[in-house]
Amino acid sequence: MKNRLWLAMAAPLALATPVAFAQTPPTLAKDQAMPSLPPYPASPQVPLVEDHFGEKVSDPWRWLEADVRTDAKVATWVQAQSAYTAAYLKQLPERAALEKRMKALIDYERFGLPQRRGASVFYSWNSGLMNQSQLLVRPADAPVGTKGRVLLDPNTWAKDGATALDAWAASDDGRLLAYSVQDGGSDWRTVKFVGVADGKPLADELKWVKFSGLAWLGNDALLYSRFAEPKEGQAFQALNYNQTVWLHRLGTPQSADQPVFATPELPKRGHGASVSSDGRWVVITSSEGTDPVNTVHVARVTNGKIGPVTALIPDLKAQWDFVDGVGDQLWFVSGDGAPLKKIVRVDLSGSTPRFDTVVPESKDNLESVGIAGNRLFASYIHDAKSQVLAFDLDGKPAGAVSLPGIGSASGLSGRPGDRHAYLSFSSFTQPATVLALDPATAKTTPWEPVHLTFDPADFRVEQVFYPSKDGTKVPMFIVRRKDAKGPLPTLLYGYGGFNVALTPWFSAGFMTWIDSGGAFALANLRGGGEYGDAWHDAGRRDKKQNVFDDFIAAGEWLIANGVTPRHGLAIEGGSNGGLLIGAVTNQRPDLFSAASPAVGVMDMLRFDQFTAGRYWVDDYGYPEKEADWRVLRRYSPYHNVRSGVDYPAILVTTADTDDRVVPGHSFKYTAALQTAAIGLKPHLIRIETRAGHGSGKPIDKQIEETADVQAFLAHFTGLTPRP
Repeated sequence: MKNRLWLAMAAPLALATPVAFAQTPPTLAKDQAMPSLPPYPASPQVPLVEDHFGEKVSDPWRWLEADVRTDAKVATWVQAQSAYTAAYLKQLPERAALEKRMKALIDYERFGLPQRRGASVFYSWNSGLMNQSQLLVRPADAPVGTKGRVLLDPNTWAKDGATALDAWAASDDGRLLAYSVQDGGSDWRTVKFVGVADGKPLADELKWVKFSGLAWLGNDALLYSRFAEPKEGQAFQALNYNQTVWLHRLGTPQSADQPVFATPELPKRGHGASVSSDGRWVVITSSEGTDPVNTVHVARVTNGKIGPVTALIPDLKAQWDFVDGVGDQLWFVSGDGAPLKKIVRVDLSGSTPRFDTVVPESKDNLESVGIAGNRLFASYIHDAKSQVLAFDLDGKPAGAVSLPGIGSASGLSGRPGDRHAYLSFSSFTQPATVLALDPATAKTTPWEPVHLTFDPADFRVEQVFYPSKDGTKVPMFIVRRKDAKGPLPTLLYGYGGFNVALTPWFSAGFMTWIDSGGAFALANLRGGGEYGDAWHDAGRRDKKQNVFDDFIAAGEWLIANGVTPRHGLAIEGGSNGGLLIGAVTNQRPDLFSAASPAVGVMDMLRFDQFTAGRYWVDDYGYPEKEADWRVLRRYSPYHNVRSGVDYPAILVTTADTDDRVVPGHSFKYTAALQTAAIGLKPHLIRIETRAGHGSGKPIDKQIEETADVQAFLAHFTGLTPRP
């Protein structure tokens, strides 16, 4: 690992002054002249050249990696860029109509997936335009339509609406609730507790929690994962090591918590704890990165006390995801010898564990499994669409779960022996809807109806399979209004990484674009998990270029097949998808008219230096290894901006509290864009305040950001929002 260099700024930045645009920039065709923009805010270059494996690499904007909260020069740069971008976006003629449509489309009553504990049902609820959803509770036997009592209302926690309810879990008897609070979009969480009957908060509070579940041990103790408190000023940038599973007993201070599991000899490993529904076993899964491989340790619980922790799966060789347990039998989703995954039952009643495959690998990728009643419910991905199958606990097929259509089923909520269960279903034209599931019959009915502000019948969804550069067939969904005519300005979205499958889901933002008269396309790129481990492996490490080729081929197909006009293609992606947008824009700037990389990983030579970045080496490779470094160097967005080539209009988006992909990635990339000779179209950055990588963002910020981004993309693709 190369040494980190610290350099002082060569010169201070001037404070931002109001930016004046001489005219409203028109929608441009290829042969139209671009109106001149005022000069971009200054991004001083501080000479810094490093030798990597015999190649000299310049990084003149390294200073922009510093934390905006503590570095005055970065803060001034952010202020200047924000003022410039805000002035530009404010005068876009498409913005007002898109903001109005987004606000209307998101203004519908929403219900989260219920959880039954004791005599109560807990669920999140939003009336439509609440910045944060409330957590409600009602009797388990209440009829449909019964309004629950407000137990937690995050809208009262912060004036700006940027403090959110993250995870929550009720105790086994339903009398207490543990919940985690997310402030300003950060990955850090604070865990608190509340009494369900009276809504009164408990004094207990757990800090420095990150990447953790909340697992009750009975009704008076909680298992959770946390890191050591970071050094002063390093909370939002320092790497995270030595995560530990702790046991907290209610009524005691956090300082009295007991460590349950840690691996100080393996500081990169992260650990998460679960408890079987009957409370008999603690199951701890551990991993080092984002690869779906992990170890498993178990401990028997006797009279509320955790016994010795022993290794069940000691090696990082395959995926083992805990499902649930009944007595001494535990069920797992396993990738051991099964790239598309299988269901394995482990019997712990004897002197040595006994492993039995109860549901073997099928032709479709097994995404998740839950137990409700006396059945396993397995969610498979078939050509990027959900299919849920039922099996008895021995693996005997018991039919398919009825779903409302083509879409995504997720989050089975139920326990062994329960007579009731729930799952969530969504599609491109159907917001997430809670379905009540009868475990005995596998039949579903809507738990609470969702009343929409649009008619899903007005839209059409089709799936196509197009050839990538090497001939691989890649699935892609295309969504349009049924009354749309001719080639349409099209928004193409992709991700392609970390074994994440993008199945159809509802987005009020994407629906805003579609209902305004555009087309939306989702390409299921290699690197994702749509077709199991092989599909993932084909798009990572030294094969990452396949992801970019897949996305470029999607754009070419949309143009060649008349979905979008030649100069009507916009592209968007977030996080790893932001990297995707930056890379393909460098490689094929001629193909796209506008691009918006969101919270992207843009410096592929230093991504592992900050917060969670070290986990990503499984997908990207190790920058300190020469073979990996050379692959990363070839596509790193920050290092491959090409002067002398006309680029599309680009609006980079990030947030000041993003401690997942630190904003320095986007800051440096923007400075490189604005300094290079890449044409006359604008290359801007939008920096959200009191927000992070995406989760917890209040509704008003979501509406504003969508209006800004889509107005920008619409402007340069020719989309005029319909009345």
